[in-house]
Amino acid sequence: MDYFVIEGGQRLNGTITPVGNKNAALPLLAAALLTDEPLTLHNVPDIGDVRTKLDLLRALGVECTALGRGSWRLVAKAVGDREPDVELGRRIRTAPLLAGPLLARRGFVTVPRPGGDRIGRRRLDTHFQALQALGAEIAVENDRYRLTSGELSGADIFLDEMSVTGTEQAIMAASLAEGTTIIRNAASEPHVQDVCKCLNAMGARISGIGTDTLTIQGVSSLRGAEYTIGPDFMEVGSFIGLAAATGSALRIKNARPEEHRMTRITFNKLGVTWQDDGADIVVPAEQELVVQADLHGAIPKIDDRPWPGFPTDLMSIILVVATQAQGTVLIHEWMFENRLFFVDRLISMGAGVVLCDPHRAVVVGPAKLHGETLISPDIRAGMALLIAALAAEGQSIIQNIGQIDRGYERIEERLRTLGAHIERRA
Repeated sequence: MDYFVIEGGQRLNGTITPVGNKNAALPLLAAALLTDEPLTLHNVPDIGDVRTKLDLLRALGVECTALGRGSWRLVAKAVGDREPDVELGRRIRTAPLLAGPLLARRGFVTVPRPGGDRIGRRRLDTHFQALQALGAEIAVENDRYRLTSGELSGADIFLDEMSVTGTEQAIMAASLAEGTTIIRNAASEPHVQDVCKCLNAMGARISGIGTDTLTIQGVSSLRGAEYTIGPDFMEVGSFIGLAAATGSALRIKNARPEEHRMTRITFNKLGVTWQDDGADIVVPAEQELVVQADLHGAIPKIDDRPWPGFPTDLMSIILVVATQAQGTVLIHEWMFENRLFFVDRLISMGAGVVLCDPHRAVVVGPAKLHGETLISPDIRAGMALLIAALAAEGQSIIQNIGQIDRGYERIEERLRTLGAHIERRA
């Protein structure tokens, strides 16, 4: 198993460009199943989860052709009766997103329970609520779900939570349903908007993009299209956190600063600032990180919320930054009950963190971190531990880096261009 060896305590400097949005690429790969014409996607990240999704599509009969770095042409002309591969599906959490497209395409599909990060229950109830409203019948088994339908029909759907993947599932199925579908309480993150825009390029009729109410006029068929995926929102936030925790000066290219207004508000609570320079975000070096108390000196709280709130995938990152800020802050991760369990690794590095319960941690800083041997438990905690190791004095080893590879493309190579002392070893 590969692992990282990191010599921490180095100031980084330079320019880094985020890759394409992982959380847009994965559903858009599944969207290729909605048409038998070619769908060409650009700026697709070369990460573990994407490679697994491509293998899932190939096993279904989809032609997947690499056109160069980050570009893929997908042709789902030969999709027949084959079902998604169970073992491949268990490696990632977005395998169930094959359900909506295949149900709309051929009227049946069996999908495995989701895999991916073990940060808590991966709830699929919202997915199935939406598909049932469109006319699907669902049989729940121990390790898989069997879905069947006749012709899908539009419906007025109020989702029980603002689920990103549940919204994407409903959008894809509704695009080929008969009549009009309204999805209320819909997720509206940048990656959901990417999915809607790509589907519209394929001939779908989706309005309300960027809001919590989407209206979809069903069409009889979708055509091929060419679409460029936007920058990875979570990479941008991760690089902001990297710069802040290590005292480094970084320019993050093509970062879409307008999408990071809540990111700015939340990082500001720890004293982190940056400048917008056109499409770039520029984080200055050697910032004085000080927790900004609430009115009357109250200890502030950082929590995650659906878009446009602060995203759950950046909670691990900002917790590491908080260990380097002077003062006390409460981190409240309410979405996933296991996401904060990685803090024991930070405590072993010298961080002042008290895990109150599965959802809350109190961080008291600044802490002088030291190198340690660590294990990456999931994508975002793995990146957070990598940032902590770069901020720490001495050598750290991070094992199980396949988890980091699932979400961050060639991360050690890209960080070395900034001056990081990091090596991948087998």
